[in-house]
Amino acid sequence: MYFTGIIIGVATFFIIGLFHPIVIKSEYYFGVKCWWVFAIMGIITIAASLVVENILLSTLLAVWGASSFWSIKELFEQRERVRKGWFPKREKR
Repeated sequence: MYFTGIIIGVATFFIIGLFHPIVIKSEYYFGVKCWWVFAIMGIITIAASLVVENILLSTLLAVWGASSFWSIKELFEQRERVRKGWFPKREKR
């Protein structure tokens, strides 16, 4: 039996699930000005996925990169959710 597909599916589920709280916390503490961190992380992981020969690792790096790029969009949407009052806004100290 081959478990590569199931491993990729489960790992993708966890990677995407991990990015949700990261986006929420990033917007809470830094606002949307940290979008470039997600962009750099996405570029690096997508580039790494192109040069890694192992199909499992290459696929997971690509998922990580795509999730990083998607997080940029979610970061700006999170700002709107905070503005609407759906999430708490961090008070300036």
